Amino acid sequence: MNERRAKKVSESITTMTELVLPNYTNQLGNLLGGQLMHWIDICAALAAAKHSNRICVTASVDKIDFHHPVYLGNVVTLVASVNRAFKTSMEVGVKVFAENFSEGTRVHTNSAYLTFVSVDEKRKPVDTFEIVPETADEKRRFEEALLRRKTRLEKRNHL
Repeated sequence: MNERRAKKVSESITTMTELVLPNYTNQLGNLLGGQLMHWIDICAALAAAKHSNRICVTASVDKIDFHHPVYLGNVVTLVASVNRAFKTSMEVGVKVFAENFSEGTRVHTNSAYLTFVSVDEKRKPVDTFEIVPETADEKRRFEEALLRRKTRLEKRNHL
């Protein structure tokens, strides 16, 4: 791709919904952290692929914050979007919500930031589209993504 065209953040939004079944829980009936990380990675990869029109691979996971437990029988909704695109990489943010339909509750349980790289048929990194934030929240996340990237690169160079 020689010239980088731009796409809106809203074009990358990806939503997944999962039901917490017994095989996804620990002995306390809470969703396993590893299962949730798996869902987060898939949802984020889909948002990155939607933005880049390519297969995208996980390059890094900054952190995953666990604010509240998720219980057996909850419905988990993951919402991902590209926060910022660089040359071949992009930062994707994922928010996770747990719902209890019988109680009528919905809680923001987790947040995560992941970096993905667009790859070609030979699995080599390729340029991705620029991204255009439109809302105040998208613009804030766009700016914060640059700060997180600087921190990532500083840590990598320090090691």
